[in-house]
Amino acid sequence: MGLKADSWIREKSLKERMIEPFCEEQVGKDVVSYGVSSYGYDIRVGREFKIFTNVNSTVVDPKEFDDKNVIDFEGDICIVPPNSFALARTVEYFRIPKNVLAICLGKSTYARCGIIVNVTPFEPEFEGHITIEISNTTPLPAKIYANEGIAQVLFLEGDSECETTYKDKKGKYQGQTGITLPRILK
Repeated sequence: MGLKADSWIREKSLKERMIEPFCEEQVGKDVVSYGVSSYGYDIRVGREFKIFTNVNSTVVDPKEFDDKNVIDFEGDICIVPPNSFALARTVEYFRIPKNVLAICLGKSTYARCGIIVNVTPFEPEFEGHITIEISNTTPLPAKIYANEGIAQVLFLEGDSECETTYKDKKGKYQGQTGITLPRILK
């Protein structure tokens, strides 16, 4: 399994629409950087957020998620409350090739502020926006800047194609747009 370089990421994105919109260069002046890098792609966070709240005194249940657990916010700067959590989505829409697995890691700019970003792997033939989990681990409010970098995606090409892709198994988040709340198959 090999880590893919900027030239491969650029070719797949421009010729096969793996990432749309695709930023061919790293943009980093006066912003949290985003775009193609040596061995990855720095994704941007969109303007829509779902911020967790305890106003309704509900329980967070991944099997039966209550949308009263979150409040919707749209804007250029999202303030995540102290020791709280928000969901967002990428600006970019992804189409992962059949022989590729992508993993996502938070950017150091945010990590150094106590803001942790979690995204689960993008499985082979996954398609859609990526829902991003953002944790503010500090005792202070934290700013998240929309349309700027939030995490880096690394693309790993398998030695052979897998037998069953995310698309084949009709993954529950396949084709998602916007922020997708937790789902389980029933």
